[in-house]
Amino acid sequence: MNVLVVGGGGREHALVWKIAQSPLVEKIYCAPGNPGIASLAECVDIPVEKIAALCDFALDKRIDLTVVGPEVPLTLGIVDLFQTAGLQIFGPSKAAAQLEGSKGFSKDLMAKYGIPTAAYQCFTDRDQAVAYIREQGAPIVVKADGLAAGKGVIVATEVEQAVAAVDDIMLDKVFGTAGASVVIEEFMEGEEASFFAFTDGRRILPLASSQDHKRIFDNDEGPNTGGMGAYSPAPVVTEALYGEIVETIVRPTIEAMAKEGTPYSGILYVGLMIKDGKPRVVEYNARFGDPEAQPLLVRMKSDIVPVLSACARGELGDQRIVWHDKAAVCVVMASGGYPGSYTKGYPISGLDEAATLEDLVVFHAGTSTQDGKIVNTGGRVLGVTGLGASVAEAIAKAYQGVRLISWQGAQFRNDIGRKALNR
Repeated sequence: MNVLVVGGGGREHALVWKIAQSPLVEKIYCAPGNPGIASLAECVDIPVEKIAALCDFALDKRIDLTVVGPEVPLTLGIVDLFQTAGLQIFGPSKAAAQLEGSKGFSKDLMAKYGIPTAAYQCFTDRDQAVAYIREQGAPIVVKADGLAAGKGVIVATEVEQAVAAVDDIMLDKVFGTAGASVVIEEFMEGEEASFFAFTDGRRILPLASSQDHKRIFDNDEGPNTGGMGAYSPAPVVTEALYGEIVETIVRPTIEAMAKEGTPYSGILYVGLMIKDGKPRVVEYNARFGDPEAQPLLVRMKSDIVPVLSACARGELGDQRIVWHDKAAVCVVMASGGYPGSYTKGYPISGLDEAATLEDLVVFHAGTSTQDGKIVNTGGRVLGVTGLGASVAEAIAKAYQGVRLISWQGAQFRNDIGRKALNR
């Protein structure tokens, strides 16, 4: 098979790394890819939003399966375009990708079908949103309706902070058109977890549990980011809770999308808040999480390609996933200043040394090559992922790798996985 992976971040490096292990695969292309991916696949200089160019490339190279990493091409309709051209592609249609592309759409779907989530209201008028905030009080959550690269959610501890967030989103347009409307939500207490399931639009195949760390600093302090690290399995998701998530959230969501005439195929990512053993939906994403994909794919023992292909064909059938008993932990190394402004172009040292460690994989996210050296070009730069017999061993392995790698201003959290140890 010839496979095309769309994207150039840590999630896509993990996907390419896993797909490359399949005996079914002859050649992998990645658009646009990154220096880490380049050792496993041929990188193609096509941006993810240029979906027509990607389709032409897939036709020209006779691509047997395309796997879409990021959300932007999904919401632009890359799956519809490829399917019309007779190409097999893994991911949801443009209409189904609204589950991530519009928080208002997803909240309305949950309300209609009784899927547990926070109480909410949607607003296109700034003054009405502010009046609702003053009526509800704080803490309260303000979300830009559209895509905002994981940064469009503000957990406000005071009313004036929430009002300022609405003004940033709706008046100052800090997230562009994503802020044309806002969702104001009840603040949910508890512990977050991420839950993933493959689906062909009817059947589901849940993955192992995982947990992300959204805040930039230790102890979940500071602003939200795209994710500073993740681990799998997540002890907060007990066996009983795992079954409840599948039966009260994942299955009803897939059934609801089918009933609405927008069947959902691909990978469904459910961000959860768990309190007193009860799960509620924080948000949906229409693709693998980043950085959750890294520990999940490192733990996946069986071949991923038959599952991806079966979902794309609408024939998930009796596909199964075999998991390593080991735990995996991914620590994200980020540029200094992230999630705000940061300086690019610093040479990264220690990658060759880290590559010699057993049970450690360094996934590239925001890197590129300049003058023969690998440099930082993104906010989140590397996902250093360790395997271990326990979460504690996986944490030790990941940080062993982190300590070998450096560049000017590099930052990372020191407490990735600690919540699992506390359990």
